[in-house]
Amino acid sequence: MTYTLAVCAEMVFRDLPVDERARRIHDAGFEVEIWDWTRHDLTALGRSGAIFSSMTGYLRGSLTDEDGTAELLRTAEESVKAAQRLGCPRLNLHGTGLDGDGLPVVPVPGEPTGPMWIAAHRTLTRVAELGESAGVTFTLENLNTAVDHPGVPFAKAADTLALVAAVDRPGLRMNLDLYHAQIGEGNLIELVRRAHGPGLIGEIQVADVPGRCEPGTGEINYPAVARALTALGYEGTVAMEAWASQDSERALERFRTAFTPA
Repeated sequence: MTYTLAVCAEMVFRDLPVDERARRIHDAGFEVEIWDWTRHDLTALGRSGAIFSSMTGYLRGSLTDEDGTAELLRTAEESVKAAQRLGCPRLNLHGTGLDGDGLPVVPVPGEPTGPMWIAAHRTLTRVAELGESAGVTFTLENLNTAVDHPGVPFAKAADTLALVAAVDRPGLRMNLDLYHAQIGEGNLIELVRRAHGPGLIGEIQVADVPGRCEPGTGEINYPAVARALTALGYEGTVAMEAWASQDSERALERFRTAFTPA
């Protein structure tokens, strides 16, 4: 296995405090991801012994309007400081701020316009510069609009890939979420190859479809994806951002099995 496995602590062991979830994930041999760091005790997380691989990289804001951009950059700076406390190397972004239900704070009807693309490119360039000066990498995640995140701009994997390629700076990479991509676009292995070739993947996230539970509970052939990643020589992180269908420990083992090529 050339890549590292991580698990999102927001979605497993949900009856435990988040620092204990992180400890359990770490003890099982995985790195740990969290979402909104403001909801957690960073000191307790730091004492958990876990290795943190990713966290939310902004609190509010958007890529395309002046006020939203200013707020995104301001809260991204706050997120960098939190990430440095935990030694977390990657901070995650979306096309716009999301509310507690995953819905866009400022929804966009239809496809992003040309001026929105230009503004997003300008904003992400500034985000990349921030990441480079702080020694962290921001990742732009693709989402699906059909089930979980209607109205989010730049949601498709093709959109996030295009923006990351256009910015073309080491401080910005793509968070290629294969759960969202399966719902929105499909053809996952070819998508991985297309993003991996120019080195644009910052990390890969996985869950199965339908249901967003661990690999092996739905239609995606994740062992085939794992073999493709190994053949490509992918050396980044594969993170399970999925609900446990039953027992959390079993979900972690199913994830490990799916991404341990035979």
